[in-house]
Amino acid sequence: MAETWIRLLGPPRIESAGTAPRQPRGRKAWAVLAYLALQPGGTGRARTAALLFPDAEDPLGALRWNLSELRRTLGAESVGGDPLRLVLPAGWNCDVLAALRPAGDDDPRTFDGELLEGLTFEECPAFESWLEDQRHRLENSVLTLLYEASLAALAAGNADDAVDLATRALHLDPFNADCHAVLIKALVSLGDYRRAREQADKCRELYRRELGLGVPAEVRRALSDAAPAAEPGLPASSAAVRSYLDAAEASLSAGSVDRGVEQLRLATDLAQRTGDHHLLAESLVTLSGALIHQTGGRGAEVADLLHRALRTEALKSEGLDPESLASGGRNRGRPASRVAAAAFRELGYLSVQRGIPDRAAGWLEQAARAADGFDDERSRILAIQGMAASDTAHYGEALAALAESSRLATAAGGRRLLAFSQALAGRVHLLRGDLEPAAECLDRAQELIAAEHWTAFEPFVAGLRGETFLAAGRLEDAAPLIDRSWVMADVAGDHCYLTLAAGAKARLSMALDDQAAAESWLKRGLDTTPWYLWYRARLLDTAAEVAIDAGSPAAGDYADRLGTMASRGALRELVVRAHSHRAVLGDAAAAETIPWLAKDIDNPALNTYLARRGQL
Repeated sequence: MAETWIRLLGPPRIESAGTAPRQPRGRKAWAVLAYLALQPGGTGRARTAALLFPDAEDPLGALRWNLSELRRTLGAESVGGDPLRLVLPAGWNCDVLAALRPAGDDDPRTFDGELLEGLTFEECPAFESWLEDQRHRLENSVLTLLYEASLAALAAGNADDAVDLATRALHLDPFNADCHAVLIKALVSLGDYRRAREQADKCRELYRRELGLGVPAEVRRALSDAAPAAEPGLPASSAAVRSYLDAAEASLSAGSVDRGVEQLRLATDLAQRTGDHHLLAESLVTLSGALIHQTGGRGAEVADLLHRALRTEALKSEGLDPESLASGGRNRGRPASRVAAAAFRELGYLSVQRGIPDRAAGWLEQAARAADGFDDERSRILAIQGMAASDTAHYGEALAALAESSRLATAAGGRRLLAFSQALAGRVHLLRGDLEPAAECLDRAQELIAAEHWTAFEPFVAGLRGETFLAAGRLEDAAPLIDRSWVMADVAGDHCYLTLAAGAKARLSMALDDQAAAESWLKRGLDTTPWYLWYRARLLDTAAEVAIDAGSPAAGDYADRLGTMASRGALRELVVRAHSHRAVLGDAAAAETIPWLAKDIDNPALNTYLARRGQL
């Protein structure tokens, strides 16, 4: 039986090879289909009817007619119940489901166009708002799929495929430095140095002309081999590689980051020569971890290292599918592997920070399977899952994951792991307005950080603890911690924590009725370039609030930028807050959308905030 595809990306249609399948009649039928496809947990009939047929004399009747139309097209059992759910018949697929599947292996080149392209629903402002948010989210997901597939192809030695995939990704986002970098790496791999240099020049000119910036560091690195070559006389043995790995661990622990990274690059070079796949995979993962957590690396270089590590680790074990493993596809029969678990977990961490929660879920799911029996690694994975759930306003899921992460970290004696999980739990409690448990978690994290001399993580915890005092109205206690957060982040040069601290400084300034200081801190924060999307979005939320209070014309721009960014990253609470700002600025459609969006978020603090603005 030929596969049938529901194509909701691009002009909506149903496709089946060799046949001309029946198509749903009317744009509202397509709207119902798209909405149900993107509500995996189901949705109430009354809610759906109010969303899509707000002006109908009989909204539920209009919904029933469109559901009947979908059943005639997809099959009698395809939609029904209350809550309503979409159940695809055997042999049917849907492109938006495939694009968001956590561990999918579909060719991303088949996902082309925006959601329900060409259809508008001005008479349904809440649905139109939902549609705009989902369009941003799906575009981001497809871009990520193309980027990751290009990295996997490069790791598998398929440079031609990598060139095609990276080129397609750049059509979606011409300013994406990582996609430029992968394209250049692939061209270099093919030996086409002329085209690689031309691509770098094209990127340089685009950034200069449109952004007033120089060529991104990722692009510069892609043109050159950053790995130092080991001395020719040094034996490529397991002992030599282990020695460099041990030396690097000592260097990094002592704070000598550059020296430690250089030693890890040497270890990787030697491991490549040994022919020991597991040792090479371990070296690649260790190097990528140092670049991510010690130097702030988040781009194509570290992602390439991780994909190469997965490919190499798969090759060491007979019977595994290295291409599926490297691309993030399903491979449920593989044995536990600490190296693979760490690589999957780091890819999940990168996806969380870049605001791609659907892909993060897939990487972390695979990490959990590979980490079977390694409780310390399971603790790390759960902490990242908790971070992702917190960012997307699934606060109950976040606290459950972080509680289990803390339990495993305690059992394993991992004080840094415990500090990380406790700090993230403190953030969840703070966002929900539960200040007492927030203070308890953050105080515990501060004690552990002091015991471990873990100064790199201190700006995060100090800033959040300061914000907990700020939320309680204890400004004198808040100020020194927020100041320390900024100073420690500035000393480390960490743009993520600088963004966090600048937002806290701006909120403290507003509490002190110092509008000018708040605006100054916001400018400093917005001048940073954090990888972590949630930090940037939260800062834009504060900027919109401050601008509204000041009557600044910049408020609308901040609200729009926040809305787009939050939609791309599925940052649900920040999407609501963007609509709240737009409503204050006179956007009636945004005001109508707020109660509908906020209903799905379990956060008393958000409800209080919206009620204070008269929006609930």
